[in-house]
Amino acid sequence: MCIVALSARLTRLANNASSSRPIACREGALTSLFDLTGRVAIVTGSSRGIGRAIAERLAEHGSSVVISSRKTEACAETALAINRMRGREAAKPIAANISSKEELQRLVDETNSAFGRIDILVCNAASNPYFGAMEGISDAQFRKILENNVLANHWLIHMAAPSMIERKDGSIIIVSSIGGLKGSQVLGAYNISKAADFQLARNLAVEWGRHNVRVNCIAPGLVRTDFARALWENPATLKAVTATTPLGRIGEADEIAGAAVYLASRAGSFTTGQTIVVDGGATIAG
Repeated sequence: MCIVALSARLTRLANNASSSRPIACREGALTSLFDLTGRVAIVTGSSRGIGRAIAERLAEHGSSVVISSRKTEACAETALAINRMRGREAAKPIAANISSKEELQRLVDETNSAFGRIDILVCNAASNPYFGAMEGISDAQFRKILENNVLANHWLIHMAAPSMIERKDGSIIIVSSIGGLKGSQVLGAYNISKAADFQLARNLAVEWGRHNVRVNCIAPGLVRTDFARALWENPATLKAVTATTPLGRIGEADEIAGAAVYLASRAGSFTTGQTIVVDGGATIAG
């Protein structure tokens, strides 16, 4: 075949490869990677902030979502808003206090009773009753942080996991923090608990990988939520926090939700034992 003929043939092949039909197929495949239709998720601490944003986006992608936090009214209001937004019964409120093992078991039992399964568990709820140097923290405060941020996750995960293990399919997501990657003058105990969550995810990923149950963490940077208000409400503090951040700003709750959708869906089916950092570049800046 002469050079001219070969060149013409290659051009025709390239034009065919870039036609609209294959592109449409690829777009459909990309969409299906994030399809959560028929899946059931529990999201703790989901009546506001990051938890609510995650619940809204899971519902948007087709999942049924259990809204859970301490306050019954807040759960009901959030579920109603999501149902109106989606035009279907996408969310169900089940209040539970993460500090109570009995209430967490009830959360799992009622979810299984209502939906018959749990496919996705997002451990988002956490607490931090102390702000300051660690030398000033009381034993009770330190204990509460570790119990609510680590032990409660351990409880809830082990309550929800058996059916995932039986079906050999499930995604468990712990919302941790970049605080677990560094020290702090005022959030030491909280950061210790968040570092423990990283290891909790890694260890369970090793234990349950053979059952196709994935366990991962999301580590947000500073996000504009009520929980982190002390770090962003003061203009001077906010300026100091964002001064060296590559994106030069703090995050919004909805900007964390995409990582949760990825980890919950088929798009993240080969990801386990990992921590996805979503922080505007804060941890890479000097």
